[in-house]
Order: sequence, then C-alpha cells, then structure tokens
Amino acid sequence: MDNPLFDVGNFLQKPGWPTPVFWLLLAAGIAVAIYDFAAIPGQRSFAHVWNLVFRLLIGAMWWQATLWKLPPDYTDEPGHPFGETGLAFWMIRLGKTAALPLQADFVNNIVLPHFYLFAPIVYGLEVLTAVSLILGLFVRIWGVIGALQALNLWLGLYNDYYNWPWTYFFIVVLMLIFAVHRFGRSLGFDAVIAARARDRGSLARIVLAVAS
Repeated sequence: MDNPLFDVGNFLQKPGWPTPVFWLLLAAGIAVAIYDFAAIPGQRSFAHVWNLVFRLLIGAMWWQATLWKLPPDYTDEPGHPFGETGLAFWMIRLGKTAALPLQADFVNNIVLPHFYLFAPIVYGLEVLTAVSLILGLFVRIWGVIGALQALNLWLGLYNDYYNWPWTYFFIVVLMLIFAVHRFGRSLGFDAVIAARARDRGSLARIVLAVAS
C-alpha cells in the first residue's frame, strides 16, 4: 500500500537521468547552505534553517512534478496514444475545464495544435523553478514565475471534477511568499549574492534586488 514514506523512497530512487541530477542539485543546495551558515554571520538562525527546509521541500515538489512530463514525449508512459497520459492529457483537460473562455480557446486553438512547441516551454519553466528553489538562486523572480504557472493551473482546472482548485491557489500564495520574503536569502545562493552585492554599483544592486 502506498504511503508518503514509500512514495518519497520511490521518488529518490526512480530510474533514469532525473534522479542523479536531483541528488546533485540537492547536494549543491545543502553545500551552499553550509557555506552560508559558516561564512555569513547573519545566516546563523533557526528562522533561516526553517526557510531552507521549506524551500527545499517545495523545490522537490516542483522537480517531482516534471517526472511525468519528461521529453521527448512529455509523458511517463510513452507507449500510450497522444493525449491519454502526461502533459498532453492535462492540457486537453485544461482546454475543457478552464474558468475563462479565453484561456480555453488559447489552449484548444493554439497550444494543443502546436503541442511540441509549447511542451518544452512548460517543462523548462517547471525545471528551472525547481532548480531555483533547491539552490536558493534568484528565488524572487522564479517565485513570481512559479506563481504564474500555478495561477494558470488554478484557472485552467477550476472546473475539473477531479481537482480541488484551492490546491493550486495555495501554491500561488506559497510561491509569492517565497518571492516577497526572499527565501533564497535564507542559506541559499541569493544570500551569497546579497552579501557580495554591497560592493557593486547601484545598477547591479537593483538588478540583483529584483532577481533575488
């Protein structure tokens, strides 16, 4: 019988290239956290540690969400006909259940006919959101991008019988919290960037402030 511990174990040992990549990302995220804790006195607090834990967990969630839409077929069951599994299945669902007719029309008339043009974009955005959270790198900007992705799902699957719309809305709120409160500056690469940005010019500081 499945349970959370069993699912986590399977996720961390799933065959294929994404598993070692995930372990490398996680190791890098933990390594930079250790560096921040040792080198930046302001990082040595339980609040920063908890922010790190929350960020890593949600980053792992984003990474896991990419595993059923892997290229080149953008599904974890490539033997099935197009539209029965993976990303194509959910895009079709979104085209049928979207809260806004304009969104449904865009998916049905533009996205689905050009699926293999849009699928890499969807996959790439989710991967980069996961990488940002795991490494604590440019979390402010990727928190906003992640919120927009979740907003698309919230509105797109709003009328789907098998989904609870508030699930996606909570992800929107969570990603905005990460962005507003700069969770990347809690034991992440953004903390290193912020510490070194003090010696840079005003334009560089503005760019870094927006991204991290």
